[in-house]
Amino acid sequence: MSCVASGRLGHFHRTMTHTALARKYRPTRFADLVAQEHVAAGLAGAVAKSRVAHGYLLTGPRGVGKTTAARILAMALNCEAAEGGEPCGQCDSCRRIWSGAANLDVVEIDAASHRGVDDARELRERAMYAASGPDRYKVYIVDEAHMLTREAWNALLKILEEPPSRVVFVFATTEPQKIANTSTAVLSRLQRFDFRAIGPASIRARLRDVAGTEGLTVEDDALVLLGQVANGAMRDALSMLDQVLVFGDGPVTAERVREALGLVDDELYAELLQIVAERRSEAVFPFVAKLVDRGTDLAEFVVGTAEVLRFVLIRTLGGKPDGLTEGLRDAIEEIAPQFAPGDLLRMLTFLTETETVIRRSPNARLQVEALILRWTILDRTVEIADVLDALRGGGSGAPGPAARDPERPPERPERSRLQAPPERTEPPADPPPPSSPAPASGGGDLDAVREVWAAVADRVGRKSLLLKEAISQARPTAFSGQRLTLEVGGGEIHAEGLERHKGLVEDAVSALMGQPIRVAVTAEDVPAEDNVRSGSRKRQTVEDDREARLQTYRATDPSLDKMAQVLDLELSE
Repeated sequence: MSCVASGRLGHFHRTMTHTALARKYRPTRFADLVAQEHVAAGLAGAVAKSRVAHGYLLTGPRGVGKTTAARILAMALNCEAAEGGEPCGQCDSCRRIWSGAANLDVVEIDAASHRGVDDARELRERAMYAASGPDRYKVYIVDEAHMLTREAWNALLKILEEPPSRVVFVFATTEPQKIANTSTAVLSRLQRFDFRAIGPASIRARLRDVAGTEGLTVEDDALVLLGQVANGAMRDALSMLDQVLVFGDGPVTAERVREALGLVDDELYAELLQIVAERRSEAVFPFVAKLVDRGTDLAEFVVGTAEVLRFVLIRTLGGKPDGLTEGLRDAIEEIAPQFAPGDLLRMLTFLTETETVIRRSPNARLQVEALILRWTILDRTVEIADVLDALRGGGSGAPGPAARDPERPPERPERSRLQAPPERTEPPADPPPPSSPAPASGGGDLDAVREVWAAVADRVGRKSLLLKEAISQARPTAFSGQRLTLEVGGGEIHAEGLERHKGLVEDAVSALMGQPIRVAVTAEDVPAEDNVRSGSRKRQTVEDDREARLQTYRATDPSLDKMAQVLDLELSE
C-alpha cells in the first residue's frame, strides 16, 4: 500500500515541478537574445576586451530580455570558463546566477518594493565590500529602476561617480524618461542599451523552434495569433503558449488559441468590414450585441479592429500585409477593393480619437456602436480634380457624391458607398428613327431632328449637371443641310456653356440622325423693352443666375460645399 502511495506522490511531484516554457527557454548566452544583436555584441565585447563599465542602463519594452541580459552579464563576469565574452552556462557559478539562487556576488533588487532612500543607502554600503574572490565581480541588478525616488538616486549618485573596484551596477527599466525626470545626473554615469520590441516574425520563429524541441504540433495560424498577441514580448509569447497547452489536448490550432486567450474570431472582423463596406447601418446594433453576448472585451476588439484596418490599408495601397491568418487574409483580399485609402485613413482617425474614450467609458458598448455607425455613414472620398472638372462641365460625371442623398441607401448594396463608382461608360447608341435621313444639301428635315431631340438631350445631359440644365433650355430652330441651329433660353450662361461643349451635342445628334451634323448655338432673343436696361444690370442678372445655380448645387451636395469651405475654394461653373 505504501508503494502505491509513493508512486502517486512521485507522479504528483513530477507534475507540480513542471518548468514554465518562459523560464525553461530563457537565454543563457548573449547570442541567444532574440532581436537584440546590438546589445549582445556590445556587452559580450566589453567582457571579452575587459572594458566593462561600472554602470549600465538597460531600457526597452517589457518581456524583451533586459533582466535576462543583466544576468548573462553577471554570469560572463564571474564564469570560470568564459570564452569570447560568453559565459559557459555549465559551471556552478553560471548555474546559480541563471537560476536566481542565493549568491554573495550577484544581488537582484526589485526597485518597486525597495525604492526609498534607506534602501539605496543599504545598497551603497553593501557595495563597499569586496567580492568573494579576487577574480570575481560584484553585480547589482536593479529591476524597475524608474521606481526609485529622487532621494534614492541622490544617495546612489556618489558611488556611481566613484565606484569601488570590480563592482558593476545594472539598472533595468521600461520607462527611462522617468529616470531622466527624477535624476538627470545619473544618466551621464551609465552606459545605455535600448532593447527593441521583438517583431512577430521573430516571435513565430522562436516559438516554432521551442515547439520542435518540445515535440509539439503547432499550426502556422496559431503561431501568427501568438505573435500578434505577444505585442513584441517573447516572454509573454512563451507564457501564452504554455497557457494554450493546458487548454485541451492535441495539435495547437488557431481556434484553440482563441478559446484559451479569449481572442476575437477573424470571422467577426470580416463581418464588420462587410457591414461598413455595404453601409448597412441597421446591422451595427445586432453586430455589437453579438460581441457583448460572447463576452468580448470591447476595448480589445477596437484595438484588433485598428490592426485589421491597417492591413486593409496596406492592401489597398498595393502592399502585402504580413502576420495574417489564412482566413483573415482571404477576407481582406476580397473586401479591400471596396475601400479607398482616404476613407480608411479617416476611419482610423475616428478610431484613434475614440479608443481612449472606450477604455474609460462606463458605457463602452454605446461608444463602439457610435464609432461603427460613423463609419457606415461616412461620405466617400472625392478627387478635387474630378469635382473641378465636373464644375467646368468637363464630362467626367456628376461632381462627386452629391448627386445622391446621403440618407438614401445605396442603389447597389453589394458595393460600398465608400468605394468610388466605376467609370460610367456610354450606353450603345439608340437606333436612329425609322424616318429617312435628311438630305446632304438643300433644306433639312427639322421635324426629324425634333423627334430625336429628347434622346439627344438625355445623352448629353448625362455628362454633367450643368450640361443637363443647359441642354434642357435648348430647342432646334433651323436645320439646313448638315447645319443645325439651336436657340438656348434661360440666360447667356446656358448658351455659353453649351457653346463650349457643342461637340458633345454634334456627336449625339449625328449618331441619332445617321449623318454628320454641325451645330450652331444662339442665345434666345431678349424682348425690346428689356434692351433699354444698362449693360451693368444685364451682367448682374447673369451673375445672379449663376450664383443661384451654384447655391442649388451646394444645397444638393453638402460634402462639396464642406470641401469648398475647408479648402477655401471658390466654386465656379
